[in-house]
Amino acid sequence: MATDYDSPRKTDDDLNEDSLQELQARRADKAASIIDEDLDAGEVAELPGADLSNEELTFRVVPRQADEFTCSRCFLVHHRSQLAKEKNGQPICRECAA
Repeated sequence: MATDYDSPRKTDDDLNEDSLQELQARRADKAASIIDEDLDAGEVAELPGADLSNEELTFRVVPRQADEFTCSRCFLVHHRSQLAKEKNGQPICRECAA
């Protein structure tokens, strides 16, 4: 979410004057604006907090390729170009080595 740094900021006195109802209304407005409305034809919008316990995820799993390695610290599969070093024969990616 973008922040407008040029907008006037509230002082401590202004913050103390906000009522509980106003704060709850603002929170509800922000939560309602988070929902992504870019849906393809036939898709159903899921609301935050929806019960998805009976849903089954389906996706294709691709085995690790010959030019990839699994980092021994984060256990993510990376391309060989991300290999920083090997410690005790175990590959470590650039992010974990930093």
